Amino acid sequence: METAELLAHPVRLRIVHALRGGREMTTAELVERLPDVSKATVYRHIDLLGNGGVLEVAAERRVRGAVERRYRLRQDRASISAAAAAELTADDHRRAFTIAMTALIAEFGAYLDRPGADPARDLVGYRQHAVWLSPAELTELIGELRAAILPRLTQEATPDRAQYLLSPILFPIENAAPQD
Repeated sequence: METAELLAHPVRLRIVHALRGGREMTTAELVERLPDVSKATVYRHIDLLGNGGVLEVAAERRVRGAVERRYRLRQDRASISAAAAAELTADDHRRAFTIAMTALIAEFGAYLDRPGADPARDLVGYRQHAVWLSPAELTELIGELRAAILPRLTQEATPDRAQYLLSPILFPIENAAPQD
């Protein structure tokens, strides 16, 4: 199964999100992280991601006669390449966007359902801005966003860090120039 196809499911995408940032988790920990998804479903999707090479076993240990595995992402397989994205049809992009939004909505719902969730305290944001940009300005903006985000992608978990899901979305909304 191709990476794009593997990631094209909200539960699998949420598993990938949970393991970002160098995290290693057991299936039981992932089940806890996805309380709205059945245990059997989480196991099935971990198996698919593992067989597809998106997840790898980081460690194994015996627990009451069973083997408990800790999984981690294979970073080289956990995203869709620019070349693969360029080959997607409009319908493929529509489906991928719907899956990404479904996963985002589920993650946000799981956050709100946690005891003590406080969007104001946690600085939760979901604003949208419409901006006019030339092609050069768009390229510059994308470069600035990458420069701000990329160094933080390699930061590891520490007691004073909480993991956040950052989902930049960018697309043109209108092709008309402003009227004079």
